[in-house]
Amino acid sequence: MAEQSISGKKIAFLLTDGVEQVELTSPWQAVKDAGAEPVLVAPKTGELQGFKGVDKADKFPVDVAAEAANAADYDALVIPGGVVNADHLRVEKDAVDFTRAFFESGKPVASICHGPWILIEAGVIDGRKLTSYHTLATDLKNAGATWVDEEVVVDQGLVTSRNPGDLEAFNAKLIEEVAEGKHGGQTA
Repeated sequence: MAEQSISGKKIAFLLTDGVEQVELTSPWQAVKDAGAEPVLVAPKTGELQGFKGVDKADKFPVDVAAEAANAADYDALVIPGGVVNADHLRVEKDAVDFTRAFFESGKPVASICHGPWILIEAGVIDGRKLTSYHTLATDLKNAGATWVDEEVVVDQGLVTSRNPGDLEAFNAKLIEEVAEGKHGGQTA
């Protein structure tokens, strides 16, 4: 998968309990395979509970608490999905502020499935084209986005996909956008 190298880059993965495990582990491995360092950022310290659908799966150690995380320390942001993860994450002020900071600095952001919910709270999708899990379409449209039902959508450094079935395309575009670096149109 690692056709492009993003060696030496540091990628923040923002999530909390209830993350859809494969939407964390697949991009995480793609980032590592391409030579970058993934870092798990969360609203709490300790471990987070992953899920496979509605069933508990593995636990993942938090590297940095969101309140202590600084977007300036990272080259890109990945926001995995999972209904519980996304719903809880979008009400965490530190997580929302951390997310917005990536847009303010023009850095790539990739979000899959229910992950884009936090983009609404961060106020960064008005006028943007994106996709997500189909149940978020109305929320995203109401926030000013153009929602489309496509495998992967890239809009000025913002990469979005619908569900775990899109991970191969999502991961490839994530690596491509990180390799390209900052995007002038990626603003809050």
